[in-house]
Amino acid sequence: MPLALLALALGGFGIGLTEFVIMGLLPEVAASFDVTEPVAGYLISGYALAVAVGAVALTAAVTRLDRKRVLTGLMVLFIVGNLLSATAPTYGVMLTGRIVAALCHGAFFGIGAVVAAGLVAPERRAGAVATMFAGLTTANVLGVPFGTLLGQQLGWRSTFWAITAIGVVALVGILVLVPGARARDGAPAASLRAELAAFREPQVWWSVVLTVLGYGGMFGAFTYIAFTLTDVSGFAASTVPWLLVVFGAGMFVGNLAGGRAADRSLTRTLAAVLVVLTVVLVAFALTAGSRPLTVVWLVLMGAAGFATVPALQMRIMRHAEGAPTLASGANIAAFNLGNALGAWVGGVTIGAGLGYTSPIWAGAAITVLGLGALLAATAHARRAAARRTVDAAPATTEAPARAAA
Repeated sequence: MPLALLALALGGFGIGLTEFVIMGLLPEVAASFDVTEPVAGYLISGYALAVAVGAVALTAAVTRLDRKRVLTGLMVLFIVGNLLSATAPTYGVMLTGRIVAALCHGAFFGIGAVVAAGLVAPERRAGAVATMFAGLTTANVLGVPFGTLLGQQLGWRSTFWAITAIGVVALVGILVLVPGARARDGAPAASLRAELAAFREPQVWWSVVLTVLGYGGMFGAFTYIAFTLTDVSGFAASTVPWLLVVFGAGMFVGNLAGGRAADRSLTRTLAAVLVVLTVVLVAFALTAGSRPLTVVWLVLMGAAGFATVPALQMRIMRHAEGAPTLASGANIAAFNLGNALGAWVGGVTIGAGLGYTSPIWAGAAITVLGLGALLAATAHARRAAARRTVDAAPATTEAPARAAA
């Protein structure tokens, strides 16, 4: 495994930690700035919106630049954002720091996925992307609980100082270990026009839809999982963080396994994982009152939910081949749109009085829509290939006739 992948994974770890650790520190942050918890919650929603904007806008702005330099600049942005958060004298500065850090999120994973895929042989590219995303899953398994514990013991600012330090180490790793794109293949970066032209390919748009639905189902079930665990499964609130570690462990394993499987057959892997995820969500919703079964479903939900990630990312890069950078960034934005969709639908079901298992049912329904979109996208691709074959046929039959004449 190229050491450059570890540098990218470390950057992903820091970014994942920045995104998720705030959830466990909101009470302390709210008290520190004397704001209500809903206002403190803007530190989460504002981050998510900035990710979606940065994934497309920032990626589009840097398409012609050397990817190593771009990744280096993004890590500097990440460090500055977290440094602002760690030293913020007011809530407004804290929110600004969160937005600055979030702007690098989508572009880092979008461009980093392209760089990771270019570091290995073609048949190992999905696995390389999964390795980079392993930093994100590790952030959920280890980073969030320990980051929360650090913030609770030494003050929430200490957590952001630690994240800033992680960013510095990742920056050094990228500078030392990641090769420049041009130095590697001698090809200039694609122009913005070429990157935009990739969106003329219908399968790129199908891939965006697949990501929104295929990932949104799992996140819809996960968003309100704390309420499910305490009010339905009967767990004590104090056990929820450790149950989330179990969920994160499933994510870690599923991400790596999904990457390896996608290298063998991308479409079959996506179809199989979406089917498994649907079954797991339905079973979870039906048996959420059982604590032992709930632990099992948490592991499997994390594994199946994140097994889709490398395959979804590789799918759009494959269909945008030749100019994959902006499409890759757009797909990171699609993951966040999926998060928003799942959370919104789950909230609607709870608001309708359907109980705390209803977001899991909603997640299963969204996943089924994702499976349907995959089948439709595959059928569309086959029809397009058949049309190209028919269109090419006259040219191949006319050539011998001209030669005979």
